[in-house]
Amino acid sequence: MTSSLLKNLFDLHKESALENRYIHLEHITPLIENLKMSFQVDVIGHSVLGKPIHVIKIGTGPKKILMWSQMHGNESTTTKAVFDICNVFNDGSNSIIKHILETCTMFLVPMLNPDGSKLYTRHNANNVDLNRDAKNLSQPESRVLRDLFQTFKPDYCFNLHGQRTIFGAGNTANSATLSFLSPAQDQACSITETRKIAMEVIAATNKVLQEQIPNQIGRYDDTYNDNCVGDTFQTLNCPTILFEAGHFENDYQREITRFYMFQAILYSIYYISATRITGEGFEPYLNIPENFKNHFDVLIRQAKIIKHPEAQVVDVAIQYQEILKNNTIEFVAKVEKIGDLSTYFGHRELSAEGFELVLENGLNITEGLEVEYVIIDSVKYSIKLT
Repeated sequence: MTSSLLKNLFDLHKESALENRYIHLEHITPLIENLKMSFQVDVIGHSVLGKPIHVIKIGTGPKKILMWSQMHGNESTTTKAVFDICNVFNDGSNSIIKHILETCTMFLVPMLNPDGSKLYTRHNANNVDLNRDAKNLSQPESRVLRDLFQTFKPDYCFNLHGQRTIFGAGNTANSATLSFLSPAQDQACSITETRKIAMEVIAATNKVLQEQIPNQIGRYDDTYNDNCVGDTFQTLNCPTILFEAGHFENDYQREITRFYMFQAILYSIYYISATRITGEGFEPYLNIPENFKNHFDVLIRQAKIIKHPEAQVVDVAIQYQEILKNNTIEFVAKVEKIGDLSTYFGHRELSAEGFELVLENGLNITEGLEVEYVIIDSVKYSIKLT
């Protein structure tokens, strides 16, 4: 499966009903209803607030893949991508896609946390992080996923998430547009045979994506946590892959990232369908740079702040907070950090060159302050996203 084919499939089958960051159950319900004409769709449980949790069965083959998206309600990019992929499988006219459908059986949970998705929050309606509930299974959504895992007995698991804009692919200026992880199975982070299989799939997928987004793919921290679902399923000897949708330049709606995530998921499925995976090809995975928390959304360098207590010339970092308002996500800019930030990078950088940094409203620049505009050397700069 080539990059060219992946691009063509995306262009043909991108789900136009889903866009931007705010995706909840009401958005995907009509799409699920349409898919019932082609695939088996079941309600496998309900959320805290009684919302249905669906699973879509795709394909009839012996290799079994379990995928779930929006375990965290505010991480919607992978949900958009999996519905794009559903459209690809629904068409099924391409010979490679036909082979996948004959070789694999996929169970897809497109929205595990419908309550959190509606509220646009990481947690569920009980304010519990479902990805820290794998041991206790205290929440209905957690139990739904575990029951499905135990019933389906997958050969592979895809844990689909989104990450913040703060990550670089290594300690570089390159943003981590995508990140992957083969989770640990023990505190020592041993490279087990199960992990090697997941690593091999990631390595193969990374090779294809590097052609398009070179040096913009990171490897997530593998510190073991048995409260995390991926670590738990890996410990149960099911090769598990964490997919993280990150930031591409100026793509705060994650539509470009969606395109690359589509490719990452679909190519990984293809690789599983077409390959006898032993784990022998795991080593290139280890060459993927680890994620670094080294980015801010806006970084103003060498600004003179008269009333700052530590120094007169400092760097000012601004981060966008995602706020749900009137059924849309607003990006509110707030001062995140003030000081020597020379080891950090900004997705957007302004150089004050020692000139005074002032706000239009005359307020002191302090951490936590909301800002829309800044003035440097009498020039007004908008910080708002457009």
